Amino acid sequence: MKQYQEVLQDILDNGREKESGRENMPNTIGLSHATILMKDVSKNFPLLTTKKMYWKGIVCELLWFLRGETNIKYLVDNNVNIWNGDAYRWYLKYAKEAGVEPMGMESFIAEIKANDNELPRPFAWWQSGSAVVQNYKLGDLGKVYGHQWRNQNGVDQVQDVFDDLKNNPYGRYKIIDGWNKRDFPEMALPPCHLLYQFIVRPMTLKEREDIYYGNGGLQIKDSANALDEGYDPDEWRHMVLDGQKVPKYYLDLNMYQRSCDTFLGVPFNIASMSLLLILVAKANNMVAGESFWIGGDTHLYVSHMDAVKEQLSRTPTKLPTVEITRRIETLADVCNLTTNDIILKDYESQDSIKAELFTGLKKK
Repeated sequence: MKQYQEVLQDILDNGREKESGRENMPNTIGLSHATILMKDVSKNFPLLTTKKMYWKGIVCELLWFLRGETNIKYLVDNNVNIWNGDAYRWYLKYAKEAGVEPMGMESFIAEIKANDNELPRPFAWWQSGSAVVQNYKLGDLGKVYGHQWRNQNGVDQVQDVFDDLKNNPYGRYKIIDGWNKRDFPEMALPPCHLLYQFIVRPMTLKEREDIYYGNGGLQIKDSANALDEGYDPDEWRHMVLDGQKVPKYYLDLNMYQRSCDTFLGVPFNIASMSLLLILVAKANNMVAGESFWIGGDTHLYVSHMDAVKEQLSRTPTKLPTVEITRRIETLADVCNLTTNDIILKDYESQDSIKAELFTGLKKK
């Protein structure tokens, strides 16, 4: 991930310091744009090797998005705590509206874990006149990513992408868009990674044959009957490969991220988008190709500088691969995956580098 290191260095060399536009957030040093192109993600999965990444957290969060979930119960039960601060901040908003003394952060998370139900109980005991407050459930985040992906104004955007990949591979409408301003008042946090576009590329005959023979396929021989019927030899070979269900397309993904915590968030985001690409490609019998990350406000928090310098002192090594062990053909199959079905292979990393995740709960 040399490109990621280059983005960090570019911020240090050319970034400008400014105040955060969010309340209770520290100053940042940043740029107005950055890009990272990750090629052949099916062979070179872009997970940082220069610091240990929390793979289970990346998988759990993505599955949580894809299932349309917006309560952190599933995450905290799997020891994924990246959304705890935002969920607690959202809870404080409702506690204030209800006029009740809020519990502390630790008690808040403990209460969520203690609930045996699928979701924690609603706060009906607040006796508030507001139906919204009464129906709030501990751990809710409002209409964040999962809601926008699966039910934006009644539209299931992820299913639409799957349908379009099947019915119109070269169509240019395969987009998941989280930037729904109408729902902002009902979101704990508007989306940072807000737009995903999937693009299909045809594979050459040689690329398809390499896959076929690499998987132990028998030698394809030209058919005299097919040639007599007017088929071009290459066309005939493509037909044989189609019959063997050999992929005929690469699937690429462009993602735009408006706000980029470059030290903590971006490594997580580029791995998540690349895993999403792998899952969607596999479920549609395609090969995951390129994932292209486009950053808007690309920044480092001033208190992360020591961690950034440590990161830059390290040398990237060989990237791992990802294997999906279960057969997946539909979006439902993808949503039914567990962390045990998504295997990270040959991942060798250096030690983790700690830095604080800021969620607007306090000023640094």
